[in-house]
Amino acid sequence: MADLIISSKKLITLHFRQGRESRPEFSGRMERSFRSPHLGDDVRILTMKFFKWLVLACLLFAVVAEASDKRILLIAGSPSHGPGDHEFRAGVLLWEQSLKNVPGITVEVYTNGWPESDSVFEGADAVVIYADGGGKHPAVQGGRVKLIDALVKKGVGVGFAHYAVEVEKGDPQAAMWRWIGGAYEHEYSVNPMWQPHYDAFPKHPVTAGVKPFSLIDEWYFNMRWDPDAKGVTIILTDTPSDDVRDGPYVWPSGPYPHIVAATGRSETMMWTIERPDGGRGFGFTGGHKHVNWYDDNQRKVVLNAILWIAKADIPKGGVESEVTIEQIAENLDPKKGDDKIAQIAGNWDFEVNIDGNTGAPKFEFVQAGINLLGNYNGLLGQRPLKGQVSGQNVNFVINAEWEGNPISVRYEGKVREDGSMSGKFFAGANNEMEADWTANRAN
Repeated sequence: MADLIISSKKLITLHFRQGRESRPEFSGRMERSFRSPHLGDDVRILTMKFFKWLVLACLLFAVVAEASDKRILLIAGSPSHGPGDHEFRAGVLLWEQSLKNVPGITVEVYTNGWPESDSVFEGADAVVIYADGGGKHPAVQGGRVKLIDALVKKGVGVGFAHYAVEVEKGDPQAAMWRWIGGAYEHEYSVNPMWQPHYDAFPKHPVTAGVKPFSLIDEWYFNMRWDPDAKGVTIILTDTPSDDVRDGPYVWPSGPYPHIVAATGRSETMMWTIERPDGGRGFGFTGGHKHVNWYDDNQRKVVLNAILWIAKADIPKGGVESEVTIEQIAENLDPKKGDDKIAQIAGNWDFEVNIDGNTGAPKFEFVQAGINLLGNYNGLLGQRPLKGQVSGQNVNFVINAEWEGNPISVRYEGKVREDGSMSGKFFAGANNEMEADWTANRAN
């Protein structure tokens, strides 16, 4: 009896790529060989018919599998504002990177305001826009309102981040109400730079795994809500202080009497909606400072929301992702003056001299353009920091406790020609403590 041997020189491999060109690819061949007692030697025959059927079966499986994935479109606006602010392209690319290990989804990124062809919206499960708004909002140009209305009627999810929650009054605002139930309205809503504390969250899939967080940003509030909206859930909320209400706001500077008069009222900075058409939406008013995407919880609540509006499965503990200091500085838009900004991201060893005593705190800086986040580890324990870089000048603040009392510590300094830093340290409400400091990059 002849010995039948089936062997494979190369296995058929299917590659799935996340993005606009997501489609299966295959390579390889399969061979079958047998030993013929009549010929007395090995005869190798390519069984092409068998191979073709196998490839067709694999491709059919791949197409079905890919078709079941939720297709998410992330649209980034054109370059805007100064270095580190309104980094829409870098932001959506960071979201895409953070979602790469989530099964059952395909993510596509479109930059510079809008896809080249509206055909990309066919078959989408969710569309998220992170861009400038107002009269330049990309979703209200030309016939795009009709386009998104048609998607919404099919149950497609839509989400808007930061400035993209603002449109002009009238038809554009009515469209935003249809899509997400509310919108920023010029001279009714406000845009102060402030630091809310998100300490409690509703029971909702979008809040899965989200822990308390607090970041300085241009958190808009006092949205103009659709009075007939149903299915709205408030996700992020806090009560601004009277100082925040009194202004100045980013623009116009205000203050507005109706905002000042609402003292003590809790405000909304993120919300979701389940629309009557069965679709979902969200609005997120933060996202001015790109560096804030380094925060695990801000990132998680938005990533969860993206999956939720696409009706994709959200992991039990929310979307887990890791972003490095280096990744935060990647893909930033080229902007005027960015080449003159000192780059201090990374780990530093400080030496602080106070009345003849020397301290040696350690710092980690995260930087995107002019904006800083980071961590301090020293006499005051482990504390977060926030600050800015202007040219070669560095300023950052640590809020901590000392002997049971709150204390604010401010560092002001400059990057020197040799790459080290030096400056002054101030502590206390009235700067009653002052010291000199120097710093070098940690080895």
